[in-house]
Amino acid sequence: MPVEPWLPRRVLVVGLARSGRAAALALAERGVEVVAADRSAGADPGRLAEVGVELRLGTEEESLLHGVELVVKSPGVPGESRLPAAARRLGVPVWSEIELGYRLLPGNPLLGVTGTNGKTTTSELLGAIFRAAGRPVEVAGNVGRPLVAVAATIEPGAWVVCELSSFQLEDVHELACAIAVLLNLQPDHLDRHGTFDAYSAAKLRIFERARAAVVPRGSGLPGIEFAADDPLPAEPLIPGAHNRENAAAATAAARAVGIDDDAIAEALRTFPGVPHRLELVREVRGVRYVNDSKATNTAAARRGVAAYDAPVHVILGGSLKGEDFAPFVRDLPPTVCSIHLIGEAADELAAALDAAGRAYDRAGDLATAVARATAAAEPGHVVLLSPAAASYDQFDDFEHRGDTFRRLVQELA
Repeated sequence: MPVEPWLPRRVLVVGLARSGRAAALALAERGVEVVAADRSAGADPGRLAEVGVELRLGTEEESLLHGVELVVKSPGVPGESRLPAAARRLGVPVWSEIELGYRLLPGNPLLGVTGTNGKTTTSELLGAIFRAAGRPVEVAGNVGRPLVAVAATIEPGAWVVCELSSFQLEDVHELACAIAVLLNLQPDHLDRHGTFDAYSAAKLRIFERARAAVVPRGSGLPGIEFAADDPLPAEPLIPGAHNRENAAAATAAARAVGIDDDAIAEALRTFPGVPHRLELVREVRGVRYVNDSKATNTAAARRGVAAYDAPVHVILGGSLKGEDFAPFVRDLPPTVCSIHLIGEAADELAAALDAAGRAYDRAGDLATAVARATAAAEPGHVVLLSPAAASYDQFDDFEHRGDTFRRLVQELA
């Protein structure tokens, strides 16, 4: 593939997780000279060496910036880390993979979705709505296919529904959504952003060049408003009041691009949800086991617990993100009949539970928590993994945690 005339001659890609690898590959395939760096010596470069990418693993030496005209940063790399910070001091532009992907798109309209919770579900639901309407669409972004990879294969005129995290929106410059959707805003990722104001500012960058906005009713932001109690063309298959709110946002966005209510209704009635979000894994002896591993903050865990009228045995804990657990614990509904703590966050959760006068079990790890919750559960009950914390203390990511929960449940006699 020939080099685009606007692309720099030499680019440094920082961070070789999924998005970084995809960005380095896309650039190399377009004839750009690419250096790919990761501070971990054990990072997986995939097939980058095969396409001529210069790999520099286990280092953040500022000399890597020599001759570089652009830095593309993986979303997992903090903006203040050594190489991006040095690039800014030297006047070298820093882009997110999303910014690069947007510029590589051949003019396709973009429907961006951000918010603290519900991004993946709403993005995938919108993909289902577009397909029900017979419209070509690609779903990309935060936990899906990288936007740079979509840009290489998308057909002309197809829409892109792109899930956008605060990390991805930090370093956008020309990204312009045809429709920009904000689902909600609650404190999250304070370990990375420092303050809720900084986190909110990153999220709200989705609107900077958007042609139309879809926003929660009462948010005070201009745009097409939605709320959980909106009339819908059909009730969603996926459970929970929060998913009805997600469905309302998706309906508003779909109507804004001219999709009729018959197609929206078909998708709402048939869309089964996504893995790791209130995913019913199995029912054993009348007990439902639900994987909500994507509930990596207290706002998401609140929604997970509230989705069930039945008695719930909830598994909480993981790595810390700077959240205060006290309000979440105080508001746990009476349907929560046992609480099983795992991971690094167990001490802070236990302190909050003690203050609230709630009983709990220190399980320590997920296998023990599943076993103890199973022992406590009766027919008609729900065993719910909805951790209210990130996963990096004991797992690679929330998918790894959810997959482990799924395996443990499948192994139950």
